[in-house]
Order: sequence, then C-alpha cells, then structure tokens
Amino acid sequence: MSYIANDDRYNLMQYRRCGNSGLKLPAISIGLWHNFGENDTVDNCKHILRTAFDNGITHFDLANNYGPPPGAAEQTFGKIYKDDFIAYRDEMIISTKAGYKMWEGPYGEWGSKKYLVASLDQSLKRMGLEYVDIFYHHRPDPETPIEETMSALDLIVRQGKALYVGISNYETKEAAKAITCLKELGTPGLIHQPKYSMFVRDAEEGLLDLLQKTGVGCIAFSPLAQGLLTDKYLNNIPAGSRVGRSLPNGAITEDALSQQVLSKIRQLNIIAKGRGQSLAQMALAWVLKDDRITSVILGVSKPQQIEDALKCLKNIEFDMEELLQIDKILSG
Repeated sequence: MSYIANDDRYNLMQYRRCGNSGLKLPAISIGLWHNFGENDTVDNCKHILRTAFDNGITHFDLANNYGPPPGAAEQTFGKIYKDDFIAYRDEMIISTKAGYKMWEGPYGEWGSKKYLVASLDQSLKRMGLEYVDIFYHHRPDPETPIEETMSALDLIVRQGKALYVGISNYETKEAAKAITCLKELGTPGLIHQPKYSMFVRDAEEGLLDLLQKTGVGCIAFSPLAQGLLTDKYLNNIPAGSRVGRSLPNGAITEDALSQQVLSKIRQLNIIAKGRGQSLAQMALAWVLKDDRITSVILGVSKPQQIEDALKCLKNIEFDMEELLQIDKILSG
C-alpha cells in the first residue's frame, strides 16, 4: 500500500450523529456524481479521495448511474479503493444507490426488488466490495408499490450486502410512507438524501420536520446548487465549467444563469465577504447551520476545492440580521 493516511485526520473534521442511529457522518461528505467518469484522470480522482480522507472525510457517496457513462464512477472508485484504501475499509462509509436507468428492458430502472438486488450486486462487483455501508433507493417509483421497494431494502440488509438503507429524492408524503414501512419491516431507514441549498429549499416544507420527528438523518446533495453558489459565475461562464457540458440529471444549463440569478449570487457574495468567507463556504455553512442536517455532499473536480470548502466549518453560525438579508435576496 503506497498511501498512508494523515494521523491527525480525525481532529480536522466535525462528525454528526445520523438521526437516532449509532452512526456518525462527517459534516462534509464527498460525492462522486461528476468528475469520476471515463474522461477523468484516475490520478486526479485519487488525489481528491486522498485529500478528503486526510482531512477526516470518511463518507464517499456514489450511485450506479454516476459517471459518465453509468457505472464508471464506481469502477474508478473501486480501482482507487483497491490501491489506497482497502486497509482503511472499517474507517470508511461507502454508499451507493439505484433507481435510475442502468440497462435496457423492464428490470433496468425504478424500484422493483428484481432491479434493486441486481443493481447492488453489480455495484459491489464494480467497487470490489463485500458490502456497502448505506444503500439508497435513488428516486420514488410511481408504479411499484412502496412496500415492495422497501422490502427489497430490508432484504439487502438481511443478506449482509448493506449495513443501512436510505431514500433519496422522496417528497414528504412519500418519505413518511417509506419510513413507516421500513420500521415495520424491522430495518429502520437511516437517512434521506434530498436536494437542498439556498436556491432549492423544498426540504423546509415539512420534510426536515418529518425526519427530525422520525429520527432519520438528512444529507443534502447539491448544497452549492451545482456550482452556482460559488464565485465561479460571478462575472461570466468560465471555460471547462459544468454549463453546457452533457451531464445527466439536471446539470447546469445556460438558462439557469439568468440575470436575476446572477444578481442574487453577487449579493450573496457580499454577505459572505462580510463573514470572512467565500460564497461557497457561506453556502455550505448555511445548510449546516440546521442541526437536522447530518452532512452535506460536496462534489469537486480538484483537491484544492476540498481544502477550501472545509474552512466553512470555522463558522456555521448566522445572526438574525444575516439570515434576514439572505432571505430577502433569495426572495427577489
């Protein structure tokens, strides 16, 4: 093994209990949605994962369809895990998901037991793992009974292929039903993964209250609104940014960068400067200010972005005036 982790790593990170479970997650987790596909260099991916782990980030979030193409991120992670992290397996939380299309035919997506069990078997093979720590159903299935989908998650835990299970992209009513179903099956839901940021606040409309009431953790994805809540777009669209790239599941488009959005970004940046933070640091801190949030998932293309983001943990408190100013900007 060529990689030896930083001895001081656990002193560099804050850890939060995931709902009522015994599991703690780092306040910042690393997501492999983009930048771990076939067109990305393994050396850069390796540097990203090493930098994360050296700073106490123990949780790495994947899905079967991450890449591009689908499956590529898990393959890349598997290569790096074998080279660098196999000795640290018991110190890592590795999660993956299934729900989006992975192969042709009626069994290649959504939420049937057939699909979920087969997909996780494929994911474990790609990553070279015996089990994942968390397995998510990635999106609700409008046709499959939720009881079947949740029973598949229960089965996967009982088979030893996952330690915990969670859901993602479920709205409040759907989440409530899933959480109740899992509890009745005897495999309580650990965590919900919704999209949540300053720009996307649907989770505040009952979901966060539900998760707190039921003792389920919450991990927010796209806390930087896929890069909008950074200084990247303060002036123009930089070369190599996500805008205009062919990415799945709602990547940034030029239409998302309206003059109204750009105005909000610039006004928020002024508040961030007043706090001694970058816009990205403030955006992460704003999500983490809520103690119902277990962790935020950060996607990065460079190791330096991790080191910069970690500085948000120095100040996740907001006074009432700052919150009112932010809400005023966001409301237009």
